[in-house]
Order: sequence, then C-alpha cells, then structure tokens
Amino acid sequence: MINLTKLWTGVAQPADSLRYGHASGHPSTHGMGRAPATARARRPITVWNITRTCNLRCVHCYSDSAAAQYPGELTWEQMEAVVDDLATYQIPSLLLSGGEPMIHPRFFDLVDLASSKGLKLTISTNGTLITPEKAAKLKEAGVSYVGISLDGIGEIHDQFRRKEGAFEAAVRGFRNCHGVGQKTGLRLTLTRHNVENIGQILDFIEDYDIQRVCFYHLVPAGRGSDLQMLSARESRHAIDTLISRVERWHAQGIDRELLTVTQPADGAYLLVRMENENHPNLEEARRLLTWNGGGANSSGRGIANIDTQGNVHPDQFWQDVTLGNVKQIPFSKIWEGENPASAKTLESIRSIGKFDIKQRQALMAGPCSDCHWFSVCGGGFRTRAYFANHGHLWGSDPACYLSAAERRSMFSVA
Repeated sequence: MINLTKLWTGVAQPADSLRYGHASGHPSTHGMGRAPATARARRPITVWNITRTCNLRCVHCYSDSAAAQYPGELTWEQMEAVVDDLATYQIPSLLLSGGEPMIHPRFFDLVDLASSKGLKLTISTNGTLITPEKAAKLKEAGVSYVGISLDGIGEIHDQFRRKEGAFEAAVRGFRNCHGVGQKTGLRLTLTRHNVENIGQILDFIEDYDIQRVCFYHLVPAGRGSDLQMLSARESRHAIDTLISRVERWHAQGIDRELLTVTQPADGAYLLVRMENENHPNLEEARRLLTWNGGGANSSGRGIANIDTQGNVHPDQFWQDVTLGNVKQIPFSKIWEGENPASAKTLESIRSIGKFDIKQRQALMAGPCSDCHWFSVCGGGFRTRAYFANHGHLWGSDPACYLSAAERRSMFSVA
C-alpha cells in the first residue's frame, strides 16, 4: 500500500509502524504492535475469504463468486483453530472477505471470537447487508474499520455489481456505520470503466466523511481477467487527481487516509513528482518507501491469503499458487516454511526480497531490470507480473506507467 496522505503531507497515519518501521504517534496505532526491524521481518496482513457465496456478481471479482453454495468451506471448529493460530502468531491485521463475508452464518460469531483474541479486524464488504443493527454489532465488537467496495456513482456502480439498487444499498451501509460511529473505508478498483469518474468518487468521500480510502489497481484475476488495465496516461491522471485532493484536504485540516494498493510504482511516481516540484517531504518519503521495499516485501511476505477452502496463497489474487491448507497444517507453520510440500515454492516467491537490491534487480527481465526506482518499487506487484509473464517470477509488472526517462533517472525529469 502507498499511503499518499502520509508521504505527501508528512502527517502521521495509523499503520506507519507496519509500513515504514517506526512508530507514528497516531492515536489509531493501538493494536498494531511493535514496529518490525525490517520490512522482511513483518508478519503478514492476512486476507481470509471466509465464504465464496455472494449476493452480487461483480464483473471484476477475483474469486468468481455468486449466489450459490460452495462445498468444502471450513467448519466452525476449523475456523476457531485458524483464529487461535493467527492470534498466537501475532499477525498485525486480519481482513475478513468473501464472497460477501456477512452472508456467512457464523459471521458475527467469528468477529466476536477474533476480537476477543486481540486480532485487529477489518471487514471487506459490498455494504448492502449492513443494517443499523449489524452496524451496531460491528462497533460493539471493536472492528477496526469496515471497508465498503464502491466502483462508481449510481448506475456505474450497479453495472459493476450487476444488480440494480446496489449503489443505494451500499450508501445505506455507509450511513448505518456512521450512525453508530463505526469507522468506514471505501475500496475501489480502478479500471478503464471508472477512472474518468474519479472526481465524483472523491466528492462522495467528502460528502459522507469517509475516513479511509483505498484505490486498488486492477489485478486481472477471476472475472477481472476480462477487464482492461489502465493505460499509462489513465494511471497518471488517476494518481495526479488523488494527490491534488490530498493537498486540498490537508489545506482544510483534513488528513483523511488515502492509499493506493497493488501498484508499488505509485511510490516511484510520487517521488518523481516530488523531485520535480522540490517538495519538502522528498527525502523522508524516499527513506520510508525504500524501507518498505514495495513489491519485494509484499505478496508471500507482508501479505497472505487463506481462501474459502483453507488453502494458503501468497495473496488473495494469486490463487494458482498454494502453499498448504489450514485444515491439515496451521497457517503459522505454513508461513514459516514448515510445510515440506511447499517450502521450496514459498522460498522462490520470497527470493525477490532475499537478496540485496543489486542481486534482486539482476534477476529481473524487462523494464524493471534497469529501473533506478527498483529499491522503492521492488519490481511492481509480483502477482500481476507473474500472470503477465506466464508464470515467470522475474518478469516486469505490465501496469507500470513510468516513462523510460523516469525509469532511468533518480533525478528530476522534465
């Protein structure tokens, strides 16, 4: 994740210690744990898809979910064992996803259990099922925040979700969370269908006083494989628009969390802009992004996924690489490489973060191989690169939008 608010304005944010290796002093850091010594030493933020069943059928769904029952999902006893293991392993954050997680018949039992074990909990939901009563239960359980997916305003969102009225139902979800003081976040996947309407989304965020916003770059997985990624021009337009809004909010005394996800090149582009504009936070942003390492310390190291069947993956999009199954082996042992069947695969995935910067970059093919921003980007989002390069781990991320001149210079590019 690239926290534009933190890097552009310098204002402390809740997860600074996890992303940049130092305490932020932000009041929302409670429960984040101590700052890791290095980015490689981080325990993974764990995305757990607790069910594949969903009441919508979104065009970009990486899990290809629908309103159906899927056999093989974890029993309650197995889910209890997973929670115990994750809590003992001290992961920094647990994100419950789906499908639509709130459809699961034991959803609130799971929320209460995870919270009672001290896990920092996030819910990723389409928002349509959040009634006032359910919002109150989430607040009472101590959920850190509820991330509601939105992909446009009105009909645009309904078209993405393939259901008329989905937008209004999601808006009610936001209102119900706000009504009980439950922190909410907005999640949006940037595609060629909605990028031109990004201003309307930002206006919506202001109107509803949404405190945390994550803009995902498309990863072509599941049904999302049929969608087109943004062009370089569209990506730059999107990030420039986000930076402008961060500046405006900051000037107004509003330090709303605005993050981009699944594209470490955003950090490099941010530094290029800072250099060109003689930005006062340039050196600090460079230091923080270099510590983080981008894609070198992301999938398979700082991010993990448990799918609905109990399979463990490097991240929620990388479903064709399985490292083990929590029905047979605890997640912590799988992640520590104690599963003989997948230890070699896990080490291969992590190898991009194993060597020093020059050794790692020497293995890369394509534009990443001579990019001067590799130390802050780490070769982009490895999962997308893996897909685009037919399983070649060291290929370049096709969604990188830096120009050739920007990739070759650590200094100002006119």
